[in-house]
Amino acid sequence: YAQLRGELAAQTRRALVHPVFFGSAITGAGVDALIAGITELLPAAEGDVDGPVSGTVFKIERGPAGEKISYVRMFSGAVRVRDRLQLRGEERKVNAISVFDRGSAIRCASVAAGQIGKLWGLGDIQIGDAIGISHTSSESHYFAPPTLESVISPRRSTDIGALRVALDQLAEQDPLINLRQDDVRQEIFVSLYGEVQKEVIQETLATEYGIEVDFRETTTICIERPFGTSESVEVLYAKTKTNVTGNSSPISSNPFLATVGLRLDPAPIGSGIEFRLAVDVRLVPIYIYKTVDTFVDHMEQYVRETLQEGLFGWQVTDCTVTMIDSGYRAPGSTAADFRKLTPLVLMSALREAGTTVYEPMHRFHLEIPADAFGATVPVLARLRAVPQTQEMRGASYMLTVKCRRRACTSCSNCCRR
Repeated sequence: YAQLRGELAAQTRRALVHPVFFGSAITGAGVDALIAGITELLPAAEGDVDGPVSGTVFKIERGPAGEKISYVRMFSGAVRVRDRLQLRGEERKVNAISVFDRGSAIRCASVAAGQIGKLWGLGDIQIGDAIGISHTSSESHYFAPPTLESVISPRRSTDIGALRVALDQLAEQDPLINLRQDDVRQEIFVSLYGEVQKEVIQETLATEYGIEVDFRETTTICIERPFGTSESVEVLYAKTKTNVTGNSSPISSNPFLATVGLRLDPAPIGSGIEFRLAVDVRLVPIYIYKTVDTFVDHMEQYVRETLQEGLFGWQVTDCTVTMIDSGYRAPGSTAADFRKLTPLVLMSALREAGTTVYEPMHRFHLEIPADAFGATVPVLARLRAVPQTQEMRGASYMLTVKCRRRACTSCSNCCRR
């Protein structure tokens, strides 16, 4: 037995075999065996303490005073108290550190490679963010986005503000919880993977936050993709060219002290949103954003925020947005001018390009008797499913099927239903 367990551990560490443990989340049965298996079978990586700082945030919680606490797994280097880390384009100072040792978190001056620690002071950090150099690519821990959503509302109208705060905190702790707010209808949408997730969120809000909520009927999440290329430009108003860098006009109706020009192009399916800068760096307001990279980061943020809701109310994706014109007046122009003007220009380009609304696409395997193959394929077609591959296995067929569903583009109400 000892020889078999030793070989099992050796092959597990080389990812040649993958032990499976059974248990119950309700009763806790199997937890002890799982913990023992983790200790015995999984390798312990020490890492290079003297190497460059590299770690990953895998959990976030809130402290007694509401402060954000980040759980970090360190792969290389060390993070010390009062170290300043670059996170999401901003510098954050580590205020305190605790390191786990035999199950307990002990206050320490640093957390090093091979250790797991709790960090305070990292502000807007999210699960999956890298500390220092990224250790793995994002594709290695990819989760398919949820394809369902439901409106959530508090049973007591006075809890609406507390509900939003609680949901934001739950989204911090669980990257699979996505939120969307409809400002017109004053409704909050929660993205879901299934009905069970509703029950979990409902119970968590009741027990941890004291907020009783109700969900509406679950609906499908659609997306919008542009089907044309378009450009839109708004130049700043100026009677003369004095102190103006870039294009301006004495007859412009633009209420903001900025010039923004954007080109919108469709991109391959699944590529997401990409922002590009295609203007002379002299047209970048360095006195506002300090560096070109910071300007690009902010413009990309404005673009992504705008494309959260397209022509039919769904998120726009799979497109490239290129900045083709920029201008400002110094002094006078501010970051607020670019932030407020970008959505107007981008939505103008989006209206000209037009969008198509798409429902989720799913793939599944279907095993059917060979004599039923001819009758099954037409049924799949009527259900908007298309067989991709087929394989004969004895007396049956194994089909790989793709659900290809596309919603109409005639009106947003039809698409939402």
